[in-house]
Parts: sequence; C-alpha cells; structure tokens
Amino acid sequence: MTRLVVVGNGMAGARLVSEVRARDRHVTVTVFGAETWQPYNRVLLSNVVAGTMTPDQVRLLDPAWYADHSVTALPGVEVTSIDRETQAVITAGGRREPYDVLVLATGSQAVVPRVPGAAGAVAFRTLDDCRTILEAAATARRAVVVGGGLLGVEAARGLAGRGLPVTLLHLAGHLMNRQLDAEAGLVLGETLAGLGVEIRTGVVVEEILGDGVRLIGGETVEADLVVLACGVRPVTGLARDAGLEVARGIVVDDEMRTDDPSIFAIGECAEHDGTVYGLVAPAWEQAAVVADIVTGTDKTSRYRGSRMVTRLKARSVELAAMGETHLTEDDAEVVRFSHRAAGTYRKLVIRDGRLVGAILLGATAAVGNLTQLFDRGGPLPGDRAGLLFPGLSGSAVAESPVRMPDAAKVCQCNNVTKGQIRACWESGARDVEAVAAATRATTGCGGCRDAVEGIVGWLCEQEGVSA
Repeated sequence: MTRLVVVGNGMAGARLVSEVRARDRHVTVTVFGAETWQPYNRVLLSNVVAGTMTPDQVRLLDPAWYADHSVTALPGVEVTSIDRETQAVITAGGRREPYDVLVLATGSQAVVPRVPGAAGAVAFRTLDDCRTILEAAATARRAVVVGGGLLGVEAARGLAGRGLPVTLLHLAGHLMNRQLDAEAGLVLGETLAGLGVEIRTGVVVEEILGDGVRLIGGETVEADLVVLACGVRPVTGLARDAGLEVARGIVVDDEMRTDDPSIFAIGECAEHDGTVYGLVAPAWEQAAVVADIVTGTDKTSRYRGSRMVTRLKARSVELAAMGETHLTEDDAEVVRFSHRAAGTYRKLVIRDGRLVGAILLGATAAVGNLTQLFDRGGPLPGDRAGLLFPGLSGSAVAESPVRMPDAAKVCQCNNVTKGQIRACWESGARDVEAVAAATRATTGCGGCRDAVEGIVGWLCEQEGVSA
C-alpha cells in the first residue's frame, strides 16, 4: 500500500488530498500543515478583511472530511527536514513519518521589505494576518497599505469598505504594473479613489514608524495601521536543505516530479519550465496530474503549463487581466476602449489572429467569452468591436448562455465547462450551491459565479422551474 505524505495543507495540498481520495481509497495519506487552521481559500481573504465573508465561509475542508475519507491531517505541525535516504519527514516535535511518495506543497510567504520598523507592520497573507488586521482596524484612525499589486489593492479596498481612511503606497508608476498597462493602472486608481482609497504611486518607503510611514524625501504618511502587501516568495527551504534542485522555486518536470523521483512539488513553491505560478488554477491543475500519477489512474498524465488569468477580488471593482497585456501596436494588433469617467478600460492584444492578452476593467459581459478565447488560443472573429461589446449587431461572441457552446470553460480555476454544468443540472442540481458541490465551479476565485448563475437560471427557464 502506497504511503503518501503531503507537506502543506493550503489550497494546493488540500486539493491534492481530495483529488487522490477521489481516485483511490487505499493510498495511506498523511498531510502536515504549518498553520493551525483547516485549509482555507486564500484567494478570498480580501473578503474577510472587507467583512463580506467570515473565516468559516472561506474554509475548503473541515475535520469531518478527513475522518470520513481516512486521511490523517496534522494542522499546526511543522515539518522541519526530509531524510531522503530512509524516505521520512521529521517534524519540529521529532515525529518521523515514512513515505513512499512525498509531495511538497509549502506555498509561499509574504515579502517583508528591509526597512526600519517593518516588524511593526502586518503582512497580508494568511487568515491569522486577517485576524490581526481586523483587530487593529477596529480602533485605527487611518491605515496605510504598502504595495499596489493585486493583494495590496484588495487589502486597501477591504479596509476602505469598513469606513477606514486608507492610503495605498506603490513603488511603480501605476497600480498592478505586472498585469496592467499604464492607462489601465490609472483608471483602476481613479476607481479606488472614488471608493475611499488615496493612491500614491512612484513613492519609496524609507521607514515604518509608530504613527505612520516615512517616505524617501522626508514626507510622513500618517497611519496607526500599516499593512504590507509587497509580494510573495516561494517557500523552498525544506527542499533546498534536502538537496533538491531549487531555482526561484522547487524545480519540477512535467510530472511535477523533482530530481528525486519519490518527491513531487505543486503550487506556489514549484517551478515548472522556468515559471512559478502564483494563481490557484495552475496549482489545482498540477494537483490533478500528481493524483493521476500517484494513484496510477493515468500514468501518462502531464502538466504542460497554464495560461495566466488574473481576477481582482475587490468589492465594486471588476477586473480581469490575462496574457501579454503590455504589448503595443509595434508588436501586435491592439484594440482599446477607455472611458475614465465610468471607470471602464478594455484592451485586446491580438497576434496572428489570436488573443494573446486582454485587460477588462469595469463591468463587462465580455469577460467570460474573452477568457475562453484566450484559454483556447483559437482564431478570433473578424468583428473586433463585438469582442469588447457583446450584443452589438454582427457580434460573433456568445453573449448569453444560449449562445455559449458546451465546450466553453466557465470556471477557470476548476476547469468546469458549460457542458458539465448542464449535465450537473440535468442530474438534479437546480441552484448554484448544488452545482458548486458537484463540480467545484465558483469555489476558486469566485469570479465565475455570475456566469454559473446565468447558466443555471437559463436552464431553469427552459424547463419552466424556479432557480
């Protein structure tokens, strides 16, 4: 009987365990988690900060699931070393757990800038961080968020949603500069400003003080709560100490196997083909591959990389960015629409007749269909305006569930198609919650919930039943 040990009980580790159990009830499974919490959806932590979700609502698996599926779960137990010769992991408390197969799902940790006073600030990364932030926000007068990437924007919006004055500081010239071009970053900043977030870009933090943040140049931004959202780095120390190959992440092949054939790595700690993915969908795709191989369900299963789609999870701010968003007219065909007063910016980047990048900021019905076109990499219809504005005369884009093909992927995180949702509905699922329970759609970043609701509602209308 195969003994599987998983180090890391976050989104990747928990998904792997559930994927293994869906394929095989006989593999002996032990999972260690450094955090004391049961696994939770880290993608939705900004909703916890905003107060729109509770910690219980972002939980992925509860203790009863482990007992029901014969999985030994050890939350709050840190693995400190790997003995590759005897094939065992050793915990901080001295426990030795033997393995036949070891999967490292150690994730990533928050980057803390090397500036004086940084230890007095709160990183935004874990559920414990959320608790600390919310406790401080209850009595704070002003907050500063350092870092205007995805997490920083979500943290700032969440705190502003609680009525706390917030200043968002960012080193680059515009927000989310890795995913957005300058104009999109400007429109996003103006949208956030309208929601109560003061934006300061192109600034460098020199010191974090007890009453605020001092910038290079001498200016002090007042605050009694400072939140750090300065990026993350893969947790690779365990692998490096064990002598495994580590670059930016733990280096793996198409099987997600390290240079030790008994050890795999998945999620944010893994580096595949030179890329470390910081999104949930790739981690879950990787977990499925490892589950196929470990259980013998499909020994030919391979991970070929993922197409990056970033969704911002912030109330009243709709944003999706995918692919090569920074290309210009010199490199590709670019279709762009901007309406700053409405907080709307839309950009398509097209090369060789295929969508290679897109930015969609502000409410738009085009998100789902453009994500499908980007993901499939197929040829685009000639009507470029119809791509950005579904419903225009002559548009070839499926602007409703009626026109959406069954092969269209609705939930990127869980690889769920419209056809799978239809089949689930035909089996008796008559609301979003039932569809989610059967397919996992909406349980990743949550960005597909409106699309799933639309499909379920349309199916119910065709049947003459109430959704």
